[in-house]
Amino acid sequence: MPALPLRLTAALFALVLLTPAIRADTLPPPLTASLARASIPDDAVTVWVNKVDGGTPLLSHRIDEPMNPASVMKLVTAQVALARLGPAFTWKTRVMTPGEIRAGVLHGPLHISGGGDPRLSRERLWLLLRDLRAQGIRRIAGDVVTDRSLFRLPPHDPGAFDQRPLRPYNAGADALSVDYGAIRLRVQPTADGARVFSDPQPAGLVIENRIRRNGNGACGDPTARLTTEASDTGTHTTLSLGGTIAASCTDAFDWNLAPLPPGRLFEGLFRSLWKELGGEIGGQFKDGSAPPEARLLAETISPPLPEVLRDMNKWSNNVIARHLLATLGATEEPGEDSVAAGRRVVERSLAASGIDTRGFVIDNGAGLSRNARISARSLGQLLQEAWRSPTMPELLASLPIAGIDGTARRRLADSPAAGLAHVKTGTLDGVRSIAGYVQAHSGQRYAVVLMINHPKAGSARDAQDALMEWVAGL
Repeated sequence: MPALPLRLTAALFALVLLTPAIRADTLPPPLTASLARASIPDDAVTVWVNKVDGGTPLLSHRIDEPMNPASVMKLVTAQVALARLGPAFTWKTRVMTPGEIRAGVLHGPLHISGGGDPRLSRERLWLLLRDLRAQGIRRIAGDVVTDRSLFRLPPHDPGAFDQRPLRPYNAGADALSVDYGAIRLRVQPTADGARVFSDPQPAGLVIENRIRRNGNGACGDPTARLTTEASDTGTHTTLSLGGTIAASCTDAFDWNLAPLPPGRLFEGLFRSLWKELGGEIGGQFKDGSAPPEARLLAETISPPLPEVLRDMNKWSNNVIARHLLATLGATEEPGEDSVAAGRRVVERSLAASGIDTRGFVIDNGAGLSRNARISARSLGQLLQEAWRSPTMPELLASLPIAGIDGTARRRLADSPAAGLAHVKTGTLDGVRSIAGYVQAHSGQRYAVVLMINHPKAGSARDAQDALMEWVAGL
């Protein structure tokens, strides 16, 4: 190819020098167009995009404005948990007694010490009780004494956030929680209504089923037309189910609800499972701690922290996040209010890493809050700090992959950017946020933050996708 004439070469060089550089505070056209379609102004948006290994931000728009991040706050909780607790951290639930076992009878109380395990399930509780039966215990002659004192928690109102106290996402932390504080109902539509059961059904819970069939409309989400109400009589809790199921709904479905406080749920499941195993209880359930002479009978250990983080971030589990914050507080400031102490631990950890904490409010660690605040700069710095951390692979593996799994499985599914973004999303009324890592087609990986606080934020999903596609195309 012949060389360009000297005059033309000089002209082109001058043109390059005179062309204005793309400003970091100028939003990409695809993002701007998407926000305009949703009628969301630029001053309701904060955006930060930078290479994971640092340098000047590629995009930097209102990055010092504290915003409500919704569930994106779980990124902060997860990273601090990995840094302070370590990737091998586990929770233990222990069963002890000072009594003796004679002829199938435990003479004395059975003590159960809650270790704050966010992943204690009915299956693992059943295995724990099988361990007791395998040791020859058929009848517990004394009381079952539960110790949930590891967490010192302020009062929790499950209806405070959105007046939906039976929704599982509103359940609080507890040192002896089972199944995230919820029960799973199996609903099988019938000719005139539905058959509803829970397996096992916690002792002390009565299910009152008044669900009816309605011939109109598509099935959609069958729980959308159903109603719930829980009432406590002192001796038992009645869960009343009502509403209608469309005639087009024919398949059975699961419905998760949280009608019982943690202590009642644990007792109810313990009694039901122990009875199924042929066991008996002579005493009552009480709160208390084990005496020094109590010996260990059995214990169940949670999966390690990275596996728990996958459950929390992939499916945005609020209860796990609450447990993590309380665990941080109870671990580093035992005896103090575990939630308040957990907040202090997070703030100290961020500050020690050089992350800007101006305007930062973590509240409950889950992001299910109207008070939580963080700036895009702080989130961006956190993402870069996490990338440099030895536990980076654990955090990255916990995040939903756009178009592949978790809460992002339907994002960018038909886009060339599918599979290139590991991101945590957040959604509340008036809030849409997304943050994480996007790998560009060039091979460079970027840390990305986008938060929108505006009454029309619910229409901004396309804006999130537009930003991820733009970064992936770099």
